[in-house]
Amino acid sequence: MPARILVVEDESAIREMLALALDQAGFEHVSAADTHEAQAAILAALPDLILLDWMLPGVSGIDYARKLRGDKLTRDIPIVMLTARAQEEDKVRGLDTGADDYLTKPFSTRELIARIKALLRRTAPHAVEQRVEVDGLTLDPVTHRVQVNGKALDLGPMEFRLLHFFMTHPERVHSRARLLDGVWGRDSYIEERTVDVHILRLRKALTPSGHDRLIQTVRSAGYRLSVRD
Repeated sequence: MPARILVVEDESAIREMLALALDQAGFEHVSAADTHEAQAAILAALPDLILLDWMLPGVSGIDYARKLRGDKLTRDIPIVMLTARAQEEDKVRGLDTGADDYLTKPFSTRELIARIKALLRRTAPHAVEQRVEVDGLTLDPVTHRVQVNGKALDLGPMEFRLLHFFMTHPERVHSRARLLDGVWGRDSYIEERTVDVHILRLRKALTPSGHDRLIQTVRSAGYRLSVRD
């Protein structure tokens, strides 16, 4: 499943260049011209990485990076700062504010893509066998067990995989096609409505504990797991 990149850049020509480079590299992406648009995009679907321009209208990229790092929802999202400022003190300031990497303009899109991939490798969940917990719901991929506040929950194999996917990708909207890729696999020839059937089964299994509320339908977009009201 391709990573989702949020591009926050006020210059349309640079946004178009980045969009082309990300397309060619196989990433999903969404663009924003300022921090207001960026925040709306984040609330709609959490990105895997943010490309953030330093000089933005209104709230600067530096101030926005500081805000992102102070928010529980976004504090762990890797940030690559894009700027024309090349002085060492500027780089230090950007990194100290919360950016994970720093690239000065003009830059090579090949280098940018390489840095994005390297950063995603470092920050992506490194242990797919790790136990995950959300709001009292615990899933252990090693023992293939799901528990709700310590009590075992019985799930079918596809519901288990679907729940695991949701729990390791929370607060993000996933289309049916994306769920098919991530849960069933890219080579699977299954109709998209099959996802709906398994979502219903998963919700039914989670209903007794009230955790069915975590699996939300996003109209005309897909599904997401969210602990927010």
